[in-house]
Amino acid sequence: MVIDKHQILSTNPLLSGLPSDVVEQLMLVSTVRELADGERLYSQGDEGDGLFGVIKGRIRLSNTSKDGKELLVMLVQTGDWIGEISLFDGLPRSHDAFAVGNCAVLYLPREKFNTLLKARPELYQYFIPMLCRKLRLALSYVEGAALFSLAERLAQRILELLKFYGIDDGGNGRLIDVHLPQEDLAKMLGVSRQAISRELKRLETEGIIELAYGKLRVLDKLGLERQLA
Repeated sequence: MVIDKHQILSTNPLLSGLPSDVVEQLMLVSTVRELADGERLYSQGDEGDGLFGVIKGRIRLSNTSKDGKELLVMLVQTGDWIGEISLFDGLPRSHDAFAVGNCAVLYLPREKFNTLLKARPELYQYFIPMLCRKLRLALSYVEGAALFSLAERLAQRILELLKFYGIDDGGNGRLIDVHLPQEDLAKMLGVSRQAISRELKRLETEGIIELAYGKLRVLDKLGLERQLA
């Protein structure tokens, strides 16, 4: 697999505006890692040894309880970055990260990254938005769990998935272009598969979504948004 590191670092929306000399420095210290489907990138509790940019495939971030119950935090798509929390605070990884399909990531080692930031502290302005974005997302999940019904939380999560993965594929509405079994939706919201299945069937009956095996199509985005009203 041929990877153009310069294109990744200079065009990624989360790093847009980086000075060209910084892009060149990051190219020199970054490496590409390829992962097979299901391969672990890092584990919860591991040392935060660097930052990862997803350049092919998707990464599954999750937490697992002592009794083996998984909470699926998010599916990270191509073009996004993970690992920035441990990179900046120096604490262990807060999630498990696994490849979904064959993946490739761009790895920026923490030690070399920090050396660059110490020499050029003005560069923080380009990386802090990554943290803010994740913080906003985390706060929205906490708010949803505390204040909203399952119907509202599910609608909110489907809208988020639509924003990240929605495509026009010639059918009605927009397809969420990621394998999305009901079990995964249940793990995202911390509820049973049966509860998610009931809510999805209700939304399908109302003509808001269309279900297929491992796929979900949004037919009526406004109908989903009305679930939050």
